[in-house]
Amino acid sequence: MIASEVRALFAVASRPEIVSLAGGMPPVDVLPLEAFAATVSELVLSRGAVALQYGSAQGDPGLRARICDVMAMEGITDARPDDVVVTAGSQQALDLLTRVFIDPGDVVVTEGPTYVTAINTFAAYEARIVHVPMDGDGLSPDALAETLGRLAAEGARVKLLYTVPTFQNPGGITLTGPRRAEVIEICRRAGVLVVEDNPYGLLSFTGEPVRAMRADAPDDVVYLGSFSKTLAPGLRVGWALAPPAVTARLVLAAESAILSQSMFTQLAVERYLATQPWAEQVKAFREMYRERRDAMLDALDEAMPPGATWTRPDGGFFVWLTLPDGVNTKAMLPRAIAARVAYVPGIGFYADGSGGTSMRLSYCYPPPERIREGVGRLGAVVRDELDLRDTFASRPSRPSPP
Repeated sequence: MIASEVRALFAVASRPEIVSLAGGMPPVDVLPLEAFAATVSELVLSRGAVALQYGSAQGDPGLRARICDVMAMEGITDARPDDVVVTAGSQQALDLLTRVFIDPGDVVVTEGPTYVTAINTFAAYEARIVHVPMDGDGLSPDALAETLGRLAAEGARVKLLYTVPTFQNPGGITLTGPRRAEVIEICRRAGVLVVEDNPYGLLSFTGEPVRAMRADAPDDVVYLGSFSKTLAPGLRVGWALAPPAVTARLVLAAESAILSQSMFTQLAVERYLATQPWAEQVKAFREMYRERRDAMLDALDEAMPPGATWTRPDGGFFVWLTLPDGVNTKAMLPRAIAARVAYVPGIGFYADGSGGTSMRLSYCYPPPERIREGVGRLGAVVRDELDLRDTFASRPSRPSPP
């Protein structure tokens, strides 16, 4: 299973001698931990009896109101707390949404490549996953329209379009504004609900956050958000913003899954947002990640051989690297680990076995000097792999026996 391979890779990549360009983990040691500790201490003293009790499956009303303020930074100004469902990270929101909408054999259309754990979620509910290609401007509307038309002709039940349109995981690509409107209209005509997964939306390196798709299509888009990338993943606080009918079904699904979310973590996040300069912290994170992105791009320019290509993200955590034909990044991974550098092979981001020459590189966790060191090691491994490819390709074939 893909998930097991990824977990095994992260276990290896956590060894201190290895430069891990694999995991999309924010460096939580840069958080103002003393301020967070004070927030938690005050919460226990002032509201401990509430924080340590059961809550509602929909989530704390105060936190839901704060979440609406956060989404307003991405152009979503019409959200109401009653339309928000708090979840254990956006991953649980995706699981609940899949449980509500997907029956075995239903089709989920996604970008190709797409977020690896979304593939696992859809597969767990026996969905058929169909990829639509991207280019430098994101998901191709023409390819989407062609795919939906073909699936309709086959009689397939297409329920969802799952997209990470802003600083995509794993590609780092951002869907352009005009394409966002096209994608929404294509899905509207086809009766397909758009699921906008947007954990990186506030981490733009070029200025203001990108306007969310949900901002312009409240009836056609379910928005998934998370504090994992802008506060701390260990808190496991995310959310879904959905039309009222969908919200009610998500709440019922959450009740049956976990009864209620952790009130303690919800109230801790709500108090932190209310009392700390969180927006200024996000700006500082953007500068830190931009420095690390620049270190990776500069190192790739220096280390990668001719024929290799990679994305140049304007935000988020990831670069998508594609190597020349004949290199299998999954087969190459043990040699990279031996050279003390780790990445995620591209095949994990497709449901159909594609992506064999690609890999995801993450620049969010290591400091710039370690990024440069890791990319240098990776470049040496790639060059050795290409030498092996060329050596075996140039060998004359043995004559067939009589």
